[in-house]
Parts: sequence; C-alpha cells; structure tokens
Amino acid sequence: MDNNQLMKYPLLDTINSPEDVKALSIGQLKQLAVEIRDYMIRVISTNGGHLAPNLGVVELTLALHRVFSTPMDKLVFDVGHQSYIHKIVTGRREAFRTLRQYGGLSGFPKRSESEHDAFGAGHSSTSISAALGMAVARDLQGEDYEVVAIIGDGSMTGGMSYEALNNAGVLHKKMIVVLNDNEMSISKNVGAMSEYLYQLRTGETYNKIKNDIEGWLKNMEFGTDVLKAIRRLKGSVKYLMVPTSIFEELGFTYLGPIDGHDVESLIEVLEAAKKIDGPVLVHVLTKKGKGYKPAEESPNKFHGTGPFDIATGRKITNPNAPITYTEVFGKTLSALADTDEKIVGITAAMPDGTGLNIFAKDHPDRFFDVGIAEQHAVTAAAGMAAAGMKPVTAIYSTFMQRAYDSIFHDICLQNLHVTMCLDRAGLVGDDGFTHHGVFDYAYLRSLPRMTIMAPKDENELRHMLKTALAHNGPVSVRYPRGSGVGVDITGPVETLPIGKAEVLREGKDVCLWAIGSMVTSAVAAAAKLAEAGISAGVVNMRFAKPLDEELLKEHAAKYGAIVTLEEGVLAGGVGSAVLESLNTAGLLQHCQVLTLGIPDEFVRHGDRKLLLRDLELDVDSIVRKTAALVKGE
Repeated sequence: MDNNQLMKYPLLDTINSPEDVKALSIGQLKQLAVEIRDYMIRVISTNGGHLAPNLGVVELTLALHRVFSTPMDKLVFDVGHQSYIHKIVTGRREAFRTLRQYGGLSGFPKRSESEHDAFGAGHSSTSISAALGMAVARDLQGEDYEVVAIIGDGSMTGGMSYEALNNAGVLHKKMIVVLNDNEMSISKNVGAMSEYLYQLRTGETYNKIKNDIEGWLKNMEFGTDVLKAIRRLKGSVKYLMVPTSIFEELGFTYLGPIDGHDVESLIEVLEAAKKIDGPVLVHVLTKKGKGYKPAEESPNKFHGTGPFDIATGRKITNPNAPITYTEVFGKTLSALADTDEKIVGITAAMPDGTGLNIFAKDHPDRFFDVGIAEQHAVTAAAGMAAAGMKPVTAIYSTFMQRAYDSIFHDICLQNLHVTMCLDRAGLVGDDGFTHHGVFDYAYLRSLPRMTIMAPKDENELRHMLKTALAHNGPVSVRYPRGSGVGVDITGPVETLPIGKAEVLREGKDVCLWAIGSMVTSAVAAAAKLAEAGISAGVVNMRFAKPLDEELLKEHAAKYGAIVTLEEGVLAGGVGSAVLESLNTAGLLQHCQVLTLGIPDEFVRHGDRKLLLRDLELDVDSIVRKTAALVKGE
C-alpha cells in the first residue's frame, strides 16, 4: 500500500465540494492548506506530476473558491498545471489518487471531466483570452456570473496574453485577472516583463524616485515642510510620483501586490475586486514549491516531476536506464558548437526540458531563452539565419504547433537555414492529449523546402543533428521523450545523405517501412513474423521528407506489400506520403500498402505502452495486422 492510501486528514476528508470550503473559518482554511499540501506531495511522489506550481497556489485556490461559486462563476486556469487544488476541492478528492494514471484524472483542466473546469488548458497564455470571451458571452446573453483568469508571470512572457489584455481594456468587460507571480515559469523567468514585475514586487522604482525627490526637497528652502506633508500622505507618494502600472494604462484596475500565502488578505482583495465594474488585475506574490523544502530549493526540478522519495526529494529512477534523447541532443549540439561559432541555441522557457541547459553552460553568449513565446523564437531564429548564423530551436513538438505560421512565412518561404529540434515527439504518456507530439509529421510535411528527420535511436540523433546543421535549408529533427534504446554513442558523428533510407533487414513477403521510434518495434515485429513463417524486411526511413523514392519503388515491386509505421497521426503523415509517392508512380495497383499510426482522434493520457496497445501500435498488433495483410485476410 503506498503512502497516499495511509493518511487521514481531519479537514480535507470533509471537503466534497466548494460549498464545504466556504463553510470553514480562516483558521480552518489555513489548516486545510497544510493538509492539501501533504496530500499532494504523497500522491505526486507516487504518480508524478506538477508539484511545485501547485504547492505555490494552495491558499490562492482556497481563497478563489471561498469568494467565487463554481461552476456558475468561471475559473480559467492558464496552462492548467496549477489546477490540482481546484480538482481536489471540486468533488475529485478521492479520484485525485488516480492523477495522470491510465483511466484516471487528467493533470490539466478538462471540460469533460468536471463542470467546474470552465476551460481546458495544456499550453500557456490562453486564460485571459478565454476569460474575456466568456465575459462577452455572458453579457450578450444577459447572464450574471463572475469570470476569473488565473495566469502565472511565466505565461505573461507569451504574446497572446498581451493581445488579450489590450482587447479587454478596450471592451471594459467585468472580469478579473489574477496574476500569480512566483518569478518562475518552468525555469527562471526572462525578459523585460519579468524585470517590470520585479519592480512592482520590490517597489524599487518608487523608492528610487522617492529618494531622489526627498534629496531635491531637502536642498530647497521650503523643502522640509513639503516633505513632511508628503510623508503624511504615506503611500500616496507612490501614486503621485510613479507612473501608473502598465496594467492601468491598458484599462485595468490594478490591485497589489498581495501576499499569496495570506488567505485572509487574499479573500479581502478578491471580494473587493469582485465589486469593481470593469477589468481588474490582482497581483499575487507566491513561492513556487511552498511547504516542501526540496521543491522550494529546486522549483524547476519539481515543476513537472516523476515519482520521488518524499524524505529526500530524490527522484526514483532506473540507474541502468540509457541516456535520454534530450541529453544526447544537448551534449551533441554543444560539442558541435565547440568547432562552429555560428551555431546558436534558442528555447522557449525550457532550457532544462530541452537539454539546452548543457549548451547554455558551455556557450552562454550563444544561448537564448525567449520565454514562452514559440512564434517569436522561430522568427528570431529566422532573423539570425538571414544574418548568417546557424540557429537551432529546441521546442517540444506540441508547443511548436503554435509557431506554424512563422515556420511557413519566416523560414520555409525564404528558404532559411534553421534547424528545428522537436523534443517529446510521439506519445508522451501521463501528460495526455494536450502534450502528445503526434502532429508534427503532418503539419510540417506540407511545407515546401522542409526536410524532416527522425532517428531510430540516440546515436542516429547525433548524426541527424550534424546532418541538419550541414544542410542549407529548413530542417526538422523529431525525437521521443525519455531514454534511448541503449546503443553506443561514443563513435564519431557522421553526416547522413539527405533523403536516403537504411535497410535493416531483407525479406520476401512484406516490408515494414518504419520511422523514428517505430523502427525498434518494426525490428521486433519482423522477428516474431519470422517465427510464424512470414519473411519481413525492415527499413529505417530516417526521412519523412524527402522520401527515398528510389528504394520505395524498388520495394513496391519486390515485395508487393508494404506496411508503414509512424508514431504520428495518419492524416497527412508519413504513411500518406508513401501512398502519394506510389500513386504518382502508378504502383499502387501492384503493391498493397497498410498504414499504421495514430487514428483521427485525440489520445488520452496514460502509460505509453498501454496507449500503444489501445492504438494497436504495439508489437503484437503490428504482427497480427501484417500477417493478415500477407495472408489476404
């Protein structure tokens, strides 16, 4: 029995709905916060999840549910990885033990999961736009409820949040934006907005101006009397002498900064915000990882974590697991940059998650973290390429979707040499449908001049990275989450011929054309097919674009049956590319083609092996479907 099944919580065990939170005294709310933190730590230590962000918003979430009434009032969480407390107090306390497990609770807000989840989220900077949309709909329909967006300062590095603030200030709809300021997104925040919020946090601008004025007044004959009068105004000096906040300039009433761990003050301020007719921004200061020392000291490591030991904070890992694709990428890029001063590394707020922290340590002057701004990252990379550098953007596959227009206009249309490295390509498991990187083959394959590569293992990733940097044009290299397959990575890094596949196994009856993570499965399936008397060849495609059309035509004639395997959507994916190529060559009538991949649906969260089984992309399913093709069943 695991730890989270052993504990009893006097207050938390009585919380079955937000109404139960409203009935508690301030003292009881403080005790509930302690119990919730302990409960979350125990569950996440077993299941993994977003620990540090949620530890930081316990009091804030309780205050929100004390002041507002969901599901009538709408709480819109940005990103959603800080919504665990919200789930716990809205009737999902017991189900929380199944967090991120196959068939269990999602790690993000999900409209189909609960009526209390007003809007789904998995990517950042969307909450203010969604909340504004709800406020507009409310007023148009003559309804009466509150709309609150909860957004972190990390998400404020994303441009969409400013588009929404700009529009909200003009429309002047009654809505509240709670800015959860913990100085972090996943890693330490970057950018001018981070500096601006720091000034609001510390009052540095106010203090500097105030001291300058005091010095000036003391040198004037009438200065002492005026200074005394100003001092009597206490806090009024701030508003007299300091320019109003950027939020006020955009049309919001600004309240703050407020201690985000003082539940009583939070309730008072939120009640005041509720009475204001128009957009309000409540600036709340919180500590990411609050209440758990390891998470407070290393909030980036506990932003999204796997299982860990509560006593020490050490992650529970397999010491014999092969090196991860992410680490191979970071080390290889840094090594290549040692001898090529034009290589530049760019990420969107995820240096640790993408492995670029390795590059940043070795080449700090050529590393750029642009914040949660994928579109800007891509266009900035295009600008660097246009000026003669070799930019490499490292962004998760699912997040790169946000920059599609920039890839089209700013990279491909101008044929610029930008290398786009897509981490977490394929099924990512526990984070679920918002994070599965299964669309990149399809959304990039349609773009002219784009070269798309996917390695069969961690060593081939090294070769593909060097190949991408040597190729003059837009390139995408996509690779999966987690450990490699365990091959040797100590040999020299080589340049691969563009558009050439690798034959791994010859056969007679059928050939498995696999790409990326599916190559290992294809090899295993071919071995099982051989046991059943079916001779299957295996090809490591390497390139989704351009295809090795010469080899493809040869195999269509030789085998008469081809099975394509991809960990991506079938609609517009690699299998589609094979079908298109054979059709153009007039070979489809002579060759049967079976395409295996992700069907036209969003894939739920859960263990990757279980998801592959459900999608019939596991080895046994591949064997069964291939055998049926060969036998004409």
